[in-house]
Amino acid sequence: MKNVNFNPYLEPTLVPTFLDSFIVRSGILRALRSAMPSFSGRFLDVGAGNQPYRSLIEGQTSVGEYVPLDLHDNGPYKRAENTWDGVSMPFEDSVFESAMATEVLEHCPRPNVTLGEIHRVLKPGGFLFLTVPFLWPLHDCPHDEYRYTPWSLERHLKEAGFTDIKLWPTGGWDASLAQTIGLWVRRRPMSERKRSWLSHMLLPVIKKLIERDKPVDEFHHGFYLMPGIAGTARAAK
Repeated sequence: MKNVNFNPYLEPTLVPTFLDSFIVRSGILRALRSAMPSFSGRFLDVGAGNQPYRSLIEGQTSVGEYVPLDLHDNGPYKRAENTWDGVSMPFEDSVFESAMATEVLEHCPRPNVTLGEIHRVLKPGGFLFLTVPFLWPLHDCPHDEYRYTPWSLERHLKEAGFTDIKLWPTGGWDASLAQTIGLWVRRRPMSERKRSWLSHMLLPVIKKLIERDKPVDEFHHGFYLMPGIAGTARAAK
């Protein structure tokens, strides 16, 4: 099979070379699209990295100004127009109508500080969209700090002053198994010849699991949410 060129963030495609990340990327994109109708005004992208969703947000929402923010030293990612030290954002209070932090909080040594700053710069009633992984390989080492359960994430949001918190899993049991298989075949040490052969063999299995997946709306004891958690919240008025 020839290599397929696609945008892994905006057009995630289930091909042998993308079995490890397809479920995560498609789950985040699906959650993002569901939240986008609430994006408006001046919009803050916290931990923007390479700003993969910028064109989507600017083209399909009521956002008037997209403002990317990242750390002064953000490793391999492009340097954002706005940077901060992880303690104090370079903005006045209540200057944004909406914000997002996708796959960011797991890298924050003090998540309450980060969420507190997001709350500070949002206007009262301002909208926040966020995602976090649940089970995922260590990455951006050594700046990989946490994995959150929905209850711990909700507590952090409340302590930062957010209300109207809604959290949901980005995949269910079958998607979790599909992601496990995908990570194993694409990232486990093995010869590239073996990896290629196994990837092609396992693709239809992963495809069938994704088709069968039934994410739930509520978290409960024993539920397996490997792909991750998405959520929305409002800054307290």
